[in-house]
Amino acid sequence: MFVLACDRAYLYAHPERELTAEEQSRYQETLAQRAQGVPAQYITGHQEFWGLDLIVSPAVLIPRPETEHVIETVLPMAKAIEHPRIADVGTGSGAIALALAKELPDAEIHATDNCPAALEIAEANAARLQLEFRMSDQNRRLFFHDTDLLAGLAPQSFDFVVSNPPYVSQSEEDQVQLEVRKFEPRGAVFAGPSGLEVIERLIPAAHTFLKAGGYLVMEISGTIAEGVRGLLSSWQETRITPDLQGIPRVACARKP
Repeated sequence: MFVLACDRAYLYAHPERELTAEEQSRYQETLAQRAQGVPAQYITGHQEFWGLDLIVSPAVLIPRPETEHVIETVLPMAKAIEHPRIADVGTGSGAIALALAKELPDAEIHATDNCPAALEIAEANAARLQLEFRMSDQNRRLFFHDTDLLAGLAPQSFDFVVSNPPYVSQSEEDQVQLEVRKFEPRGAVFAGPSGLEVIERLIPAAHTFLKAGGYLVMEISGTIAEGVRGLLSSWQETRITPDLQGIPRVACARKP
């Protein structure tokens, strides 16, 4: 499909189709890359998330289906708020911010990342998907910022802070797939010795920038679930939701 720039239906409908020499060469090249462990998403440059076709590159983490649980957690609460303001911290490819923009046309969404190359990918995805602007009046409703966590944004101005932060500990490195360790951006995967290092900074930053009663929603893993619960002990309505495999995946808490 990638080499021929076609869909699956075309392949099944044209079994007699033979590759040209150029196509055969390109196909062998992609197979060689995959054999070396390069993720298929980096070879094709695309990954689906929440029904969106996202551009990805080695500058960004490949969006996972598990991260869609973050969207599922935010949507019911955000839809109950008129013109919600949302900050997506560490946006990477823009997956979370763009999925929320798709579902919440009245929301104002700020996506932050400290990697300029990642922000370029996120902005390109927003432009391709035509999610940069509200169609009714062309007012910009999706903003991109090169910041450290939430620095530079207005305190106590957001209804939601959402994030898929780095949360894998260095001690778990051997348990991570080789292709993830070798090819995906290390800073987007590993947080430090405990796995809580980025989240320990994110929680107080979110407290500063959330309105009273605002929500922090972030992806986590089972390994750090209890540590996260402890860090959120002063927050309200803290809950941790498992993914489809029963692994703790999303932490949600309300600012007092």
